[in-house]
Amino acid sequence: MNYILFDGPSRNNLLPFTFTRPVADIRIGILTIREKWEAYLDFTTTTVTEDYLSEKFPMVEMDENIMINASFLPNQTLAEMVKNLEANQAIFNNEDVIAFYTKDTQDDIDFDAYEAIEYVDDVLKIEHTWDIFSKNGEAIQEDFELLTKGRQSQPIPEMTVAFNRSDIFIEEGAKLPLCSLNAENGPIYIGKNAEIMEGSMIRGPFALCEGATVKMSAKIYGPTTVGPFSKVGGEINNSVIFGYSNKGHDGFLGNSVLGEWCNLGADTNNSNLKNNYAEVRLWDYQTESFAKTGLQFCGLMMGDHSKCGINTMFNTGTVVGVSANIFGSGFPRNFVPSFSWGGSSGFTTYLTKKAFEVAKVVMSRRDIEFTEVDAAILEHVFEDTKKFRRN
Repeated sequence: MNYILFDGPSRNNLLPFTFTRPVADIRIGILTIREKWEAYLDFTTTTVTEDYLSEKFPMVEMDENIMINASFLPNQTLAEMVKNLEANQAIFNNEDVIAFYTKDTQDDIDFDAYEAIEYVDDVLKIEHTWDIFSKNGEAIQEDFELLTKGRQSQPIPEMTVAFNRSDIFIEEGAKLPLCSLNAENGPIYIGKNAEIMEGSMIRGPFALCEGATVKMSAKIYGPTTVGPFSKVGGEINNSVIFGYSNKGHDGFLGNSVLGEWCNLGADTNNSNLKNNYAEVRLWDYQTESFAKTGLQFCGLMMGDHSKCGINTMFNTGTVVGVSANIFGSGFPRNFVPSFSWGGSSGFTTYLTKKAFEVAKVVMSRRDIEFTEVDAAILEHVFEDTKKFRRN
């Protein structure tokens, strides 16, 4: 059987992160959504996504295919239902389709002609950007159980303080001398070759993915995920960092999501609570206005390749697009469009030529090539977001 993950209607609600990736490649918990499905299905997947992303994230179609809505996070029961789908069957959760069986000869899908199978158990679904951090604790727990089942952790170092050791799992090559790990409120997962430096204090649920680093004396409150090859320091609370991003110095990051290849300058801080304790609103790319989140705590949403200078201050509920560069004193506005250059005193357009020069250098430091395909994706984002820039 061939499995294909599709973006679904949530894609536009997950911008700016889905400007540069399919929904399937969002990280929540320990793994990306794609990695979760592939682990449960024991099969590789391909993707139906936006045309401009399809060269980097292609679809492979066969005679018989099962299409899966990537907004839904798998569990064992759901994965078994998906694997057992037959022709003209579809799995629904209320009005939302989770998965359906199709053939390459079917141009249009008429679900009225399908046998509807209702999935009635609890399931995690990612519908908005803030779901990535607000549902991260549940996702870490499920990924922890998936990744550690039947396996034995590397030993906890003698000089490391650990609470609830049975919910701490350390992969091969990880280093964590003289730190504190408290898994009483949720599991702690330390990935392969990751490092927690001396004096750091970690409270679960927490995931430190492969090759990532927690710098000395950091304070991290769960549920928090630090993606592969990222570096973090200072104070972090209930945040998700996709990968290859740095918050390497003191400063606070709370109830936030950072994409890939981001960098927060030293002493960058974000507010995650309004002074009047009111509900936080976030920029909505579809309505081109600020929309209610239903949350009292909500911080920074930052797209791929965006960066900020030292001492940057972000207001509660700030959305930063792709390849923005923010610096200077004062608070920048709550919505910073993609390819913006500046700060509270105003922004100019960050031209792609300059942005690509930086991306090449940044990615080469991690031995990853900035390809023509990457450039084409960012060029598309630049054109697509032109209307949001004021210059």
